[in-house]
Amino acid sequence: MLPGRAAGLHLAEKGLAQADLVAARIASMDKAPTAIYASPLERTRETAAPIAAALGLRVRTARGLIEVDVGEWTEKSLARLYKNKAWPTVQRWPSGFRFPGGESFSEMSTRSMTAVLGLVKAHPGETIVAVSHADPIKAVVAAAAGIPLDLMQRLVISPCSVSALLFTGGGPAILCVNSTGSLGDLVLS
Repeated sequence: MLPGRAAGLHLAEKGLAQADLVAARIASMDKAPTAIYASPLERTRETAAPIAAALGLRVRTARGLIEVDVGEWTEKSLARLYKNKAWPTVQRWPSGFRFPGGESFSEMSTRSMTAVLGLVKAHPGETIVAVSHADPIKAVVAAAAGIPLDLMQRLVISPCSVSALLFTGGGPAILCVNSTGSLGDLVLS
């Protein structure tokens, strides 16, 4: 199923366990995060909750981190969508695709990066956590790396993985993508 922005979707037991693990990994960072933001969807807020608890912070909502609006494709079977003649465009030319009744990948990319840059501006010199969804994370990482949006589907973003970016006056730097291991060695300056 393609969940999109469907309301009422919660983390399964495995997802809750993954959220606890990523919380421990983030809490062990040398430079502790000072703020945590999440998409307004339940599943991201549930992922953010143990991270916030481990850091002694509250979860704030950042609307710009929300999942891509897949419109009429929301909660449709992936097996069925794979057979849709538009599916190859989603995978190979996302900048040329708009979800029926939803948003385009270009709009999602702009919205997501604008949200992240707003958070960076609100927390200068700080380490923050932004909990989002695979496609918005791919779009932000792609933009930060200078990778065209049409190549973003080559990036892999696993559930509860960490992708870390460093924003400086000279532009962004990619510290890691899709990390599921230790974060203790991240170089944050």
